[in-house]
Amino acid sequence: MQGGYPPGPGGPYGPPPGGGMGGPGAPPGGYGPPPQPGGYGPPPQPGGFGQPPAPGQYGAPPAPGAFVGAYGASPYAPWGVHPTLGIPYSDKQKIVAGLLQLFLGKFGIGRFYIGDSSTAVIQLVACMLGVWVLSWFTCGLTVLVILWPIIDGIVMLASDSKDAQGRLLR
Repeated sequence: MQGGYPPGPGGPYGPPPGGGMGGPGAPPGGYGPPPQPGGYGPPPQPGGFGQPPAPGQYGAPPAPGAFVGAYGASPYAPWGVHPTLGIPYSDKQKIVAGLLQLFLGKFGIGRFYIGDSSTAVIQLVACMLGVWVLSWFTCGLTVLVILWPIIDGIVMLASDSKDAQGRLLR
């Protein structure tokens, strides 16, 4: 063995029995014999994928006005349900709610978006009072006005937040 290569085909022990990996009579390389011509049947007829199905073969179409949706969707959960919890998803998006809360949260915009108007109004009033208090003297309310929306937006983005109806944000 010079340079790390075997001395010939099959190494020092010679070629494998049967002439290759496919057994006796198989061509070298172990892929088996080539396919026989005409093994796939006749070509399709022009314009033909066959005859249309017989009436009633696939069942009746849904009634007019019946709900037809994606897998996991129902009329009560049009955006689907959580796969393990079974809680329906909201029509609101988590990323939109979180970013609105991060950037415009001192006005309660993220909370208004998900339908939580009571918390949104409290944030808006705290913002107004915080501006008034900040103009007169520094108080802990200004820190609340600055930090509360940022923390709230991060929590919205990082957890399974729910809207006002208790549905998970998508």
